[in-house]
Amino acid sequence: MSGPWEEQDMSTGKMPGRVMGASPPAPAEPAKPRPHSLLSPAKMGDVNRGRLLQSLFDLGPTSRADLARHIGVNRATITGIVQPLIDDGILVEGEPALPGGAGGKPARPLQFSRDAPPIGAVDLRHGSVRTALVSWTGEITAVEREDFPTEAGDPGAVAAIVASLSRTLSAARQPPLGIGVGATGMIDTDRGVIVKVNLAPVLSGLGLGAILEEQTGLPVYLEHHPRALLLADRWFGIGRSLRTFAVLYLSDVIGGALQLDGHLQSGPAGAGGELGHTFVQLDGEICACGRRGCWETVATIGWLRRQAQAACLPEAEAMTPALLAGLADTGSEAAERLLDLYARNIAVGIANLQQTLAPNHFVLHGEVVEAGERLRAAIEAHVGLLVPPRPGSDPRILLTDQRGRATLRGAAGIVLSRRLQFQL
Repeated sequence: MSGPWEEQDMSTGKMPGRVMGASPPAPAEPAKPRPHSLLSPAKMGDVNRGRLLQSLFDLGPTSRADLARHIGVNRATITGIVQPLIDDGILVEGEPALPGGAGGKPARPLQFSRDAPPIGAVDLRHGSVRTALVSWTGEITAVEREDFPTEAGDPGAVAAIVASLSRTLSAARQPPLGIGVGATGMIDTDRGVIVKVNLAPVLSGLGLGAILEEQTGLPVYLEHHPRALLLADRWFGIGRSLRTFAVLYLSDVIGGALQLDGHLQSGPAGAGGELGHTFVQLDGEICACGRRGCWETVATIGWLRRQAQAACLPEAEAMTPALLAGLADTGSEAAERLLDLYARNIAVGIANLQQTLAPNHFVLHGEVVEAGERLRAAIEAHVGLLVPPRPGSDPRILLTDQRGRATLRGAAGIVLSRRLQFQL
């Protein structure tokens, strides 16, 4: 793709020559060799372009002068970066700001264009797929959905994914920047392969990246579902102001992702984030993964429903955190006890992560969010009891502001991060 992803000529002009007829200069001491820059001018241009675009995600519409101050470059460098992005329809200039008391020309803030190439987004779960087009400002359009069988070997899964994505891409008015996939299970991000999904064996071993690239002719990037959620919060939501935070997905499974000092964490080939399979009870129940005592055995929706049945709560077989919180609000003592136990079991896993890496801010996603403030506050209170106090390290529990949109926006964030070479 041409435009902002091409290397730019960062040269400053011709080298000075001798003046005709002038006397040659006197011999001088040999100059000491100048240290070589670690980055070539072209590479430095890529770095500054990425920093500028990241700043616009963080700050929103911003003037050239403020961007120059924020990333530490001069106005000429900003102009050299910005103009090609405007020419290629990535950025536009907003309306001039009202003039201040100092006078001068009103600043025109730069912002992402609604006409920039869209991003294809795929939210792949156990037995269902959603696809959409996502703009650089986070607007979601052309949403499609398909269900598929989860049994191993059934060809319906790939057919459903391709069909849903094809309908979505047909709504694009120009070629998308790429396709991001936020997928459940264990993901090999280097090869674009879904390694294993306990609840949907049909997806295990699926080389989805290559399949979708062949079908669409677009670059495709797979990422672990919780890391997609973190990118949604990072680029479009509550995580914009946070350098260090963790994301937890709490529903029928448990997963997590971590950003430390602005850097998204992952192991080789996208390993890590399988927090649901960290151990909280060495002699506990057998997990779907075949081992005992995983966090998922005491803090998922399945566990909640079994406990609700044991407590003889109404609608136990369809129990959700939101329904349980509602029952507790009516004064049901059994519901209050179960809600507190659920909060404590969630807090145990959070406390382990806090004691290991101290992210301090934990953004919750999944069905747990629908229970609202009552459950959030209970989890935070239990974490406070489990984690020894330490100056500057008071864990806070937050609810995502991306309700229902997080994975699709995060899938778009994967593409933006890869194609624009953001420093994650």
